[in-house]
Amino acid sequence: MTAETTATMSEQQQEGADSGRRFQIQRLYLKDVSFESPAAPGIFSAGSDWQPQISFQLNTEHNQVGETLHEIVLGVTVTAQHGDRTAFLVELKQAGLFDIAGFEGEEFEHMLGSYCPGILYPYVRTAVGDLVQKGGLPQLVLQPINFDVVYAQQRARKQSADGDASADAATDPSDATH
Repeated sequence: MTAETTATMSEQQQEGADSGRRFQIQRLYLKDVSFESPAAPGIFSAGSDWQPQISFQLNTEHNQVGETLHEIVLGVTVTAQHGDRTAFLVELKQAGLFDIAGFEGEEFEHMLGSYCPGILYPYVRTAVGDLVQKGGLPQLVLQPINFDVVYAQQRARKQSADGDASADAATDPSDATH
């Protein structure tokens, strides 16, 4: 790292301190993990015919555990079906404690819904890949995820649902007062 880069980082940290903003990773940890291979050892004979159908589910949870301390939990479920057999099932929750202060409104929601999960996801990818490989199966590489896009899609769905709910309420005759 050059002196110029160090000075720039130091200036950015000072600006953040002056504005009352703070973002610090306090701890990253594996909160829960499960690996199942119900078709083993028969699944190992698949050989060159190994082309499972992979399903992937992702969710995030937020728990405020202190005034500025937030736990973000990124949960994934990865299932591989080979024919009519389940080759493996991985359920994993990667968590992090983040100290977040000075962010408000949309910016704060973006930190919780995109920025923090983006920090956790590389750990998820590594853990899932390691578990599958330790299960005696071919390597699985989860694709990168752009959490900014995922967050924007979630917000759009929520706004659409909120708009539909308010339109329904405005036209619902049972809500009319006499």
